[in-house]
Amino acid sequence: MNKDTLLFEKSRPGHRTLRLGKLDVPAADLSLLPKGSLRTKAPVLPEIGELDLIRHYVLLSKKNISIADSFYPLGSCTMKYNPVTNEAVVQYPGLADIHPEMDAGRVQGALRIMKRLEDGLAGITGLPGVTLHPAAGAQGELTALLVANAHFEATGQTKRTKVLIPDSAHGTNPASAAIAGLEAVEIKSGKDGLVDLADLESKVGDDTAVLMITNPSTLGLFESKIAKIAEIVHKAGGLIYMDGANLNAIMGISRPADFGVDMMHINLHKTFSTPHGGGGPGAGPICVTDELTPYLPSPRVVEEEDGLRLDYNAPQSIGMLRGWPGNFGVLVRAYAYLRRLGAEGVKRVAENAVLNANYIRVKLNKAYHVPYDRMCMHEFVCNNKHQREKGVHALDIAKRLIDLGYHPMTIYFPLVVSEAMMIEPTETESKSTLDAFIADMLMIAEEAQSDPDKLHAAPVTTCVGRLDEGRAVREPKLRYACYKD
Repeated sequence: MNKDTLLFEKSRPGHRTLRLGKLDVPAADLSLLPKGSLRTKAPVLPEIGELDLIRHYVLLSKKNISIADSFYPLGSCTMKYNPVTNEAVVQYPGLADIHPEMDAGRVQGALRIMKRLEDGLAGITGLPGVTLHPAAGAQGELTALLVANAHFEATGQTKRTKVLIPDSAHGTNPASAAIAGLEAVEIKSGKDGLVDLADLESKVGDDTAVLMITNPSTLGLFESKIAKIAEIVHKAGGLIYMDGANLNAIMGISRPADFGVDMMHINLHKTFSTPHGGGGPGAGPICVTDELTPYLPSPRVVEEEDGLRLDYNAPQSIGMLRGWPGNFGVLVRAYAYLRRLGAEGVKRVAENAVLNANYIRVKLNKAYHVPYDRMCMHEFVCNNKHQREKGVHALDIAKRLIDLGYHPMTIYFPLVVSEAMMIEPTETESKSTLDAFIADMLMIAEEAQSDPDKLHAAPVTTCVGRLDEGRAVREPKLRYACYKD
């Protein structure tokens, strides 16, 4: 069929002029579509000018909130700025215009990036076996547990079916255990917020497969007894899995392998500053000991005399959990971030993340109750204990932050703290941003005492007010609009 289109026509060297022409486009083979799916009438499309169209989308964008226009103190999710440099690098033609199934000789550079990223993650964690295969942190957890299953099966320890999980863990931990066909057993926290060693020792045994521990924990605390914890589990023949969601607090300072970790995942879309949110794309590589390396997913990048290639010959491998080993664009961004930082930069990231969190904690610990008010790591947890007498809840405080231009912090998690508010500033925020957030949090604390109804009504600046979130979960109403024939 013929279709009007704008074509460029050269007029003189270095210049191009527009002309309206005809472009022949082959017609689609409609016989391949079910007859019931074909229109009987042309669609009714709105007639709208370009200016109105642009304003429509710009106004829509203003209703969104992102790290580009707002501070995200979202505890445990590490919502930090993604450097523009990373985005530029990943668009290089040699990286953007390739496919993983291309001949290895044509993508040596891509394979080299993957191999160097693996080496970098191995150096940071102290765990030499690395796979870039998992698509997210939760899939990394599952991958690690499947690796553990394969190891125990290969060594004749099939009765190891229990996974010990501290009560402050991420909710994905018990979910991953269940999917891996293992039984989750909860380990209690002590009064100090750390793992209760007595409870751990009472539940560990010859049926223990793995202890899944987040260190630093979701309370923002470093497990100071981690070496003892690892000793207890290892003595029983189990493995230590570390949820690496909070690696940004210790990387470059403490290597997980040195305090007894056998395997862990890393959220590249959190710790290493690649895109995060909206369902992906993510990346959750896992790092393991030499003993567990044969069971990693295949293929893996291997280096030989004639260059790099993908090796599918791994008889003990758990196989593939997804269509391809890694979201390559995300891996490139993470590699660019690591190369730009270097060893000293990685350490500085952790130092600044810890400094920023403690700065906010100290400034807010009188206005808000901080259950574990001591040196924290990358985040800390407070709650509404001082505001409860006025009927102000964590949800009210979070909704009021929206009116002030912030994305709310994580609330009601971890469950071990009543009405928890988990605050993580990350290392990318400036002192002026932190000071503004602190001032607004202090103002909210004052409003809670003088005008609690103001908090109950929040947010009032958004196009939609406060919703009945419980009902929305129980009775979801998903609708879409379409034009009728």
